[in-house]
Amino acid sequence: MGSVATRPPFALSDLMAGLHRDGSAEVFDDSHAGHPSIDGLTVGAARMTHDPPHGGERHPDGDELLYLVSGAVDVVLEESGGERTVALESGQAFIVPRGLWHRVHVRAPSHLVFLTPGPGAEHRPLPTPAGGRS
Repeated sequence: MGSVATRPPFALSDLMAGLHRDGSAEVFDDSHAGHPSIDGLTVGAARMTHDPPHGGERHPDGDELLYLVSGAVDVVLEESGGERTVALESGQAFIVPRGLWHRVHVRAPSHLVFLTPGPGAEHRPLPTPAGGRS
């Protein structure tokens, strides 16, 4: 049997991986709009020094796994009774339930690995500051 074509190693903090439901995988750059919508899991590793540039997100296709490699973040969940904050420290993981609006608040510079179900996802814009312009 001949050699199998493989991709060279890559930095998950620079590129993302798409693990499709059919068992295939691809690597793509998320530095621009229009990255592929993965019918399966999108896997990435974000180095975060501030909160993400959106007001929250939810994933109707499944639960999302967050693993905090280093740092400290709060995962803010919007539940029927109000907001609930789950504090994550280095080495901890958390599963965000399917369809639940949530956002991440960075308490210390962090390295966060995520496995996000797709292809569907919704993001809210950041709220407009009081007295600000939209």
